[in-house]
Amino acid sequence: MVQRKNLSRLHLYVSRGKQLKSNGNSVSEGEKARPTPLGEPSPWIVAHGNDLAPGSRVLDLACGRGRHARYLAARGLRVVAADQDREALASLEGIPGIQPFWADLEGAPWPWERDLFDALVVSRYLHRPLLPHLGPTLKPGGVLLYETFMVGQEALGPPRRAEHLLQPGELGDWALSAGLVVEDFQEGPVTVAGRHQVLQRLCARRPVSGAGEGRAPTLKGGAGG
Repeated sequence: MVQRKNLSRLHLYVSRGKQLKSNGNSVSEGEKARPTPLGEPSPWIVAHGNDLAPGSRVLDLACGRGRHARYLAARGLRVVAADQDREALASLEGIPGIQPFWADLEGAPWPWERDLFDALVVSRYLHRPLLPHLGPTLKPGGVLLYETFMVGQEALGPPRRAEHLLQPGELGDWALSAGLVVEDFQEGPVTVAGRHQVLQRLCARRPVSGAGEGRAPTLKGGAGG
């Protein structure tokens, strides 16, 4: 865990006016207005993924049956959909724009040591030994979109094991320590498709060389949708 002073700095720079309060009663306006049925892409991935240019190359890590890979490919992005579930990957065969990729993410070396992507997407998955690989797998200027469970979720439902739950501020602190520029960060309770969950969300960018590595961006105004 990175020193807590980074966390306090991070919370000053949450863009789009979407930071979640910790009192358990607040969710973003976008999620109130557009509840997301199970199986549809996350509003967080959609909001930030829409900024990716057509033709961008994306790694969807631990993609499962590919709700995000399908969405991004339909927008004209080229997606490497990686998972260790062969049955899930088989459901993605033949979909234009998607390259299913079997990978033992937790028991084998990182498969993309010599590869670079315009964006990485990680949703509802946490294996901390993989975190050091994420930044170096982005092209300079590439973006990491990460959303997964944090402490507090164990009271509502799975996952409940500590290794699958982020600590408060952990993802943002890690991104800063890895030299990424944090563009958006949220943590706390949300309601998705009528289900209460406790999530941590990150949008962070690998800086172009010399462009302010690890620096939090200027606060953006506006409520955002």
